[in-house]
Amino acid sequence: QVRLVESGGGLVQPGGSLRLSCAASGSIFSINAMGWYRQAPGKQRDLVASITSGSSPNYADSVKGRFAISRDNAKNTVYLQMNSLKPEDTAVYYCNADLVSYSGAFAPTRRVYWGQGTQVTVSS
Repeated sequence: QVRLVESGGGLVQPGGSLRLSCAASGSIFSINAMGWYRQAPGKQRDLVASITSGSSPNYADSVKGRFAISRDNAKNTVYLQMNSLKPEDTAVYYCNADLVSYSGAFAPTRRVYWGQGTQVTVSS
């Protein structure tokens, strides 16, 4: 069984910083891309940033220059450093991972897993 567990959300004032972490655990054979998405109330879930297995990042235009995604492959963990936060960054942040897992005698299986989400609130 594979799990993704996020941490690091919370309440921060405009202009402040937060660092989100997402650790994948379980019967993992390999991890391809990992990413962060966010969903504000009444809106769709949108990509914030993603990172390939070779650590090449991709960002939504709205966060370029303010957010930085990174990963530690030895720990199966992806991070999102968020600086210069704005009220419009308020949302539930979800991580995901495109990974290959194995289960006993069955062939390895590739699919995308999601974390449970962590709330980020930017407000004075």
